[in-house]
Formats: sequence, structure tokens, C-alpha cells
Amino acid sequence: MNNPSIPASDRAASGEQFVLRRADACAIVASLAAGLRHYDRGGVELVESYGTDVVAPGAAGLTLAPFANRVDGGQWELDGTIQQLNITEVARNNAIHGLLRDTGYTALESSGHHVLLEATIFPQHGYPFLARHQVRYELTETGELRVEQTLINDSPRSAPFVLGAHPYFRIGDTAPEEITITVDAQTRIPATDRMIPTGAAPVDGIYDLRRGRLLGEVIMDTAFTDLAFSGPSGGTAGDDGVARHTLTAPDGRNVSLWHDHTVSYVHVYITDNFPGRPLAVAMEPMTGPANAFNSGDGLKWLEPGATFTMRWGIDSELG
Repeated sequence: MNNPSIPASDRAASGEQFVLRRADACAIVASLAAGLRHYDRGGVELVESYGTDVVAPGAAGLTLAPFANRVDGGQWELDGTIQQLNITEVARNNAIHGLLRDTGYTALESSGHHVLLEATIFPQHGYPFLARHQVRYELTETGELRVEQTLINDSPRSAPFVLGAHPYFRIGDTAPEEITITVDAQTRIPATDRMIPTGAAPVDGIYDLRRGRLLGEVIMDTAFTDLAFSGPSGGTAGDDGVARHTLTAPDGRNVSLWHDHTVSYVHVYITDNFPGRPLAVAMEPMTGPANAFNSGDGLKWLEPGATFTMRWGIDSELG
């Protein structure tokens, strides 16, 4: 188990730490990128934790705005003018994971079981808009985790965006190769070797996760859409229902990423290159896929003064 403790100094590399406790749950949120640094139920770790003075491995737990995933070459066109974002994935020549991953958020509210954080996106080359990204984490009375990410457009013109988050999941010390992943999606988003989407295709073969597959059988870095929503949700995320993507241990214990209809895509990243783990899996809720600023797929535009909120969370059955 990684040590989630807070150092004596408040000058941690991951920023200010907010410890939330309720029922049997503990979540630790870092102000850097409003990241989920730790979450457990009854001592069973449900996300990949990392230390306070560690750069989040593989972007673990970070929230992403005003774009998630990648922008091809960091370029997109606005009113006939090419916009150039910083290249932050040098090996593939892409902009990746938004503009706030190295930004410290400020707490607007906090209590023993919730925190509301905010950071400003200032106008800059590649994104000439002024906006705020707010992230609210809350532990429910039963210890489940709810997250709301809200974008507020303070610009005098409409602003494009995709919101996302990058949590990695686990079930305590269960060997990851023995865990089954289930994602009820009908469509996958094929991509180039630079991870830029090339269209859409029905799920098939290793990409068909509807009946579950062992993590040890698949390595993938793939977005899915046409997700199955169940409803009503009984108050978990409103009356429109939620989609759930689940990891299940051999003993039946499970953890799920859930989200409402504000999220149309989930990106599944199963890797054998996560520090200290033979396998790790991220299930990433996103309002649009990679390169949406160019393809327009899932891209949303926010009017001046308007807000948009995406809702997701983590629930579990640990028996």
C-alpha cells in the first residue's frame, strides 16, 4: 500500500492536500491538477495512489481541461486561423491532457467530506479564451466518491472544450492479471500510432469488453462510445441513469467508474508500464475523444458566461 500520509511541510510537490473521510472511506485530493491522489474503502485501495512529492505517474488521478487526451500536432483552427498549443507529448508531437495539469488549484470550499477547487485558464497561444475549471469531490454518507467538473466561460466569445479525468483503478492487493474489466460499449475509436483517432468501428475481438475480459489478456489504449446507460439511477447522478465500467476480482469484490449522460466516452488504458505494478488500468471519463478540436466529435462550445458540468464517481462492492 502506498503511503497517503501528508508531509510535515505544506510545500509538497503535488500541492496542498485535502483529506476527506466519511463512513469507511478516505480520499486524498491534491491541489495540483485537482488530482485524486488516494481513495480507499475500509483500507482497500480502489485507485492507484502516489506520494505527495511524486509527479503523478501516467497522469494518475488528474483532471483535464479544456481538452482531454490529445490534439494532433497541438494544432486546430479557429475562425480560419491556426491555433498552436504547446507540444506536451514530445514523442508523438501532440498536445496532451489539457492546460491545467501543472497548475495548482485554490480551494473555494472544504469540509471533512468534500472540497471544491478552482483554477483559471488564461488566454494563451493555442487557446485564446478565459475560463475557470471547478472540481468538486464529495464522499457520500456511504463512502462512495462523487465528482463534478464544471467549466465556466468568462470570455466574451464562445469557447470550445472537452473535459475529462484520468483515474487508475485497483482492488486492494488483488493481482491485476486476475481482475476482469467490463465496459458496456458498442463502438471503439481506432487510432494511429500517434493515438489520433481515425474514425469509429464496432467493438470486436479484444475490444469487446461487454462480457468482461481479464486484464492479463489485454493491453490497450482505446476510447469507447455508444455506452449503455441504466436508469433511473436512484439518485446517484440524477434521473437519467448512469453508465458503469467495472473491475471485478475473483472473489466478487468490484469497483466501478460511473458517469451520467454528460460523459459520452470512456478511454481504457491498460498498461504494463506503470511504476511498481505489473499491470495498471485507467478508465477515463471524457466528454469527447482525442483530437476533438479538429474532428468536432464530442466537441462542445460554451457561450459567454455559461457553465457546463460533467458528473462521475467511483462506487464499489467489497463485501
